[in-house]
Order: sequence, then structure tokens, then C-alpha cells
Amino acid sequence: MNLLLISNSTMAGEDYLSWPQKHISNFLQDKVKRVLFIPYAGVNLSDKGLETSWDIYEEKVAKVYATLGYELYSIHHYSNPIQAIEEAEAIAVGGGNTFFLAFMMHKTGIMATIKKKVKLGMPYMGWSAGSNAACPSLKTTNDMPIIEPASFDLLGLIPFQINPHYLDAHPQGHGGETRQQRIEEFLAVNNSIYVVGLREACLLEMKGEQMQLKGKHPLRIFKAGQKPYEINVGESLDFLFK
Repeated sequence: MNLLLISNSTMAGEDYLSWPQKHISNFLQDKVKRVLFIPYAGVNLSDKGLETSWDIYEEKVAKVYATLGYELYSIHHYSNPIQAIEEAEAIAVGGGNTFFLAFMMHKTGIMATIKKKVKLGMPYMGWSAGSNAACPSLKTTNDMPIIEPASFDLLGLIPFQINPHYLDAHPQGHGGETRQQRIEEFLAVNNSIYVVGLREACLLEMKGEQMQLKGKHPLRIFKAGQKPYEINVGESLDFLFK
């Protein structure tokens, strides 16, 4: 498989999708010319409805991909989204609300087709909610459940869960649970699966059977019955697939 699972699209003070651009170029290279965009997680880019929000989202992302030499077009223009997936050279899944993304992916019936195409080698990119979508379940998203999808099941392209935008900090004056405590709640009832805390300015890249961590920070690894620990850039991630 060819996967690029990005924690976040924007760093403070930087343009949209600025920091991962070199990784996107290195990932796609000259193997594709057109990228199918899935904008369903973008629910509030406009007060004129979802279609307008998705138009705005498509335009925003397409500008970035155009500077890299790729044409990006959105699935929401297609009356047959499954056919759009079948014909796609590569897929990019944008961030936003993971619950609505899952809702739309189930509603349109595109999950099985995406999984089939990616297993055959089609490049899959996602950031934030788009990275969550590659996991078995949306249960480790950070997002508010604004809608109930048909199922919490997602693509299952990887056998572990991602928590994007992972933070170690506990802000002063905040009385709620830390991110680690939330993940430990998940592990209390899902004790056979790994969760990786993917920090800002980091991504997971998979080509063939090898996955690598790239970026500025280590991964935080969580598993029931184990003390959380760090995996640095360059260290093996093979254990996540066993």
C-alpha cells in the first residue's frame, strides 16, 4: 500500500498545507497527475450549506496541489461517487469532523471501493480526519459527534488507531481529562489494539510493506497493560502490524 497519513494541515503562522508539501510531492512524484479529493469532513467552511463548504474546501486544497503540479478535483461533483473512486489515480481525504466524514463515506458506499483500490496500490493521502479514516474505527478521533454514522467502522487500511494532533500538555486551569487519559479510556475497553499519538508536524508514510515516521517529533505509543512510550523517527514500526 501507499499511504501518507498526516497529523495536521496547518502550523501556526504558516500557510495551509505548507509544512507537508514536500512530503506530498515525494509521495506522489510523477506517478499520478490527478488527485480525487474527499471533502466531506469540511462542514462549516460556509454558512450557505455543505455543497458550498465543499466547493470552498476543494478550491483551497486544489490551489496547493496545483503548485505541486497536480490537478485536484472533488468527489462531491459526481452523481456516482463509487465510479469516481474506481477511476481515481490517487485520493486525498481532508480534515475536519471525522463523524461527518464517516457518515458520508457510509452513505455514499465508497468505503469498500477505496479499500480495494488502495490495496491494489492507489496512493491514499489524508490529514487529521483523513488520517483517522485509514484506521479500523473513528473511536480515537478528537472530534465532536455532530451526527451518527451508520457505523464507527472506517477503512481499516492499517491495524492500529491514530490520535492526530496529539498533545502531552494539560493546560493550566483545565479540569477535563488529558489526551492520554482519553486514550487510556479507549484502551480500557479496546485492549487488543495499539493507539499512536501523532503529534503536529508529523506523518506516517507507507510504501509497500514498510511504514516510516517522518517529521519533527516522536510517536507516543499506547497499548493496554503497557506504560506509554516514545518511538523516534527512524525506528521500526513493524510491531504495529503484528
